[in-house]
Amino acid sequence: MTHRRDFLRTAAAASGALALGLRAPTLGADPARRPERALKLLILGGTGFIGPWQVRYALERGHEVTIFNRGRTAPGMFDDAVEELTGDRAAGMLDALRGRTWDAVIDNSASRSDAPMWVRDSANLLRDAAQQYLFISTRSVYADLGRVPATVDAPVLTKETTRGWTEGRPYPYGLAKALAEAEARAAFGARTTIVRPGLIVGPGDETDRFTYWPVRIERGGDILAPGNSENDRVQVIDVRDLCEWLVRLCEARTYGTFMAVGPEHGRSMAATLYGIAATTTAPLTWTWVPADFLAEHGIRPYRELPVWMATRPDNAGFARFDLSREVAAGLTFRSLADTTVATLEYHHSRDAERKARLRAGITGEKEAEVLRAWRARG
Repeated sequence: MTHRRDFLRTAAAASGALALGLRAPTLGADPARRPERALKLLILGGTGFIGPWQVRYALERGHEVTIFNRGRTAPGMFDDAVEELTGDRAAGMLDALRGRTWDAVIDNSASRSDAPMWVRDSANLLRDAAQQYLFISTRSVYADLGRVPATVDAPVLTKETTRGWTEGRPYPYGLAKALAEAEARAAFGARTTIVRPGLIVGPGDETDRFTYWPVRIERGGDILAPGNSENDRVQVIDVRDLCEWLVRLCEARTYGTFMAVGPEHGRSMAATLYGIAATTTAPLTWTWVPADFLAEHGIRPYRELPVWMATRPDNAGFARFDLSREVAAGLTFRSLADTTVATLEYHHSRDAERKARLRAGITGEKEAEVLRAWRARG
């Protein structure tokens, strides 16, 4: 859509180059300081939700950016500010990457079930062509988040521990990403950086999984608030915080495995909803409905009511990650108000039909039905 293209084409042109070299890795670069050197960055993908934010920030920092994708999603999005290479990882068409060198590779575009093969092929091809391979994984790789606080070192899924999956079937999302992480490490070894985001939110998000709440709260009225207001926790990541940090991890040659959720100590569901409401002037009331009652009416955590995850013994660490390692490596967090306002501005830039059809969250009719049932129960 034209408005999305215009929104994402705000990258300022900049350039820079430096031959591939080695230096001792350091912790994440200070976002307030200009980088010591310009990088040659290769971004696999680059035109979806997170890619344009990476490109924009990298250009602002003075780096030279090349993107590699199929050329089907908004070709020419960045005008002449970046180099665009065309290929198809699903079809093994990687010839455009041969014979080139970059300082770092950011891999955004590994698809779900094919992720391990995509990463294996691209990482093996580029192992001698780049110093660093940064793979965007997911919080869904974890096999057990029962401990509080959770850490990035919690056990991840394997073929043996993935329930409901058998050999020969497509990999489920979490397992595919876990296996893709292993392929990146197999090719780049200690020069690999793995970043595991949770729910990525903010302007440009077309899934509407966070957008549901600012839009619903802005509408006002009686709002169905799910679960336990204080015990159910939330850790998400603003797309701008994520993408800017990824570029700084490349600037500092920071290797290892990291989470990408926030804020640092998380928020309760109540603090999340009330914080969103603080950016609006709509008259509203809250009705908190327990998770068990919602389940009886077909309302599932993270599905019909996104962002919210009901706390259970087996997932207590889901939104209680200790982020000491990540903060030390330079991860920063915008305010909830900033994320909310930017999300609403983006939502209101969409055409009327798209604004009326959110892709996540329950309908107003279903919300009212559940609220009536809850009150009838007394």
